Amino acid sequence: MRERRWRPDAPADVESAMAPHRRGGGDPAWQLTADRAIWRTSRTPEGPGTLRVTVEPRERTVVAHAWGPGAGWMLETLPDLLGAHDRVGDFARLMGALGPEGHALVRELASRHAGLRVGRTLRVFEALVPAVLEQKVVGREAWRAWRWLLSRYGDPAPGPAPATMRVFPEPEVWRAIPSWDWHRAGAEAVRARTIVNAALHAAKLEAAGEAEADRLLRALPGVGVWTSAEVRQRAYGDPDAVSVGDYHLPSLVGWSLTGRKTDDAGMLELLSPYRGHRHRIVRLLELGGRRPPARGPRMAARDYRSF
Repeated sequence: MRERRWRPDAPADVESAMAPHRRGGGDPAWQLTADRAIWRTSRTPEGPGTLRVTVEPRERTVVAHAWGPGAGWMLETLPDLLGAHDRVGDFARLMGALGPEGHALVRELASRHAGLRVGRTLRVFEALVPAVLEQKVVGREAWRAWRWLLSRYGDPAPGPAPATMRVFPEPEVWRAIPSWDWHRAGAEAVRARTIVNAALHAAKLEAAGEAEADRLLRALPGVGVWTSAEVRQRAYGDPDAVSVGDYHLPSLVGWSLTGRKTDDAGMLELLSPYRGHRHRIVRLLELGGRRPPARGPRMAARDYRSF
């Protein structure tokens, strides 16, 4: 076991920084235990690792313990995961420059959630696989597939992690998953092919810098604007990556800021004053925005295992 104690320069909300990396309840790679400790696994450049993060509120100190060959890497990159790189000063200056032209709700949420940080994992393929599984399906369907695949093909988490936790498989493992297991997981052939092909290019993706990430990701068959944004938000901590094409976001943004539903184009227009921090605005609205009343059927889950 290795330990690191880290005190952020300013108060930071650790749970909100780590929450985007959780893929539904029962995620084998992310768990919150009864003692409010967050457990997370990762396949680092140095091998599999398990991270346990807690906070000492009085001292405003983050206490992290890590196990496995990747323990050192996970502790070294802990500040990145919790958003130490995040350009919150730039956002504060933007809000100051906007003044009354900014939306009142955004100003209120930015003040209420001043500790919000956009963290980064620095693991691109690890963010890409669950994003592909979430393409054009409801969350619970994608999360079920993620749980099934990690439980079957992931390595047991190093250290005293909860027994169900697993480590993200290596790219070679994803390439070798047979078609019948993709079917058992509930992932149809299109998403399976996208992941298998991406696994072939995993090393190149990991070596890419943030500036070229969008181009490289979208060059992969089956990876579009939405998937690229979802990956860049998590792997690089991009505060401006907007998930255009999302089923829910336009309604959330439109209803929160104008009291009316909108589409992708309308959402981008509403977010345009916050360019450079549009994903951050979406995160704030997810924490305290307003959603339109439900008046129609929700998007139905499709169980591909029965096809």
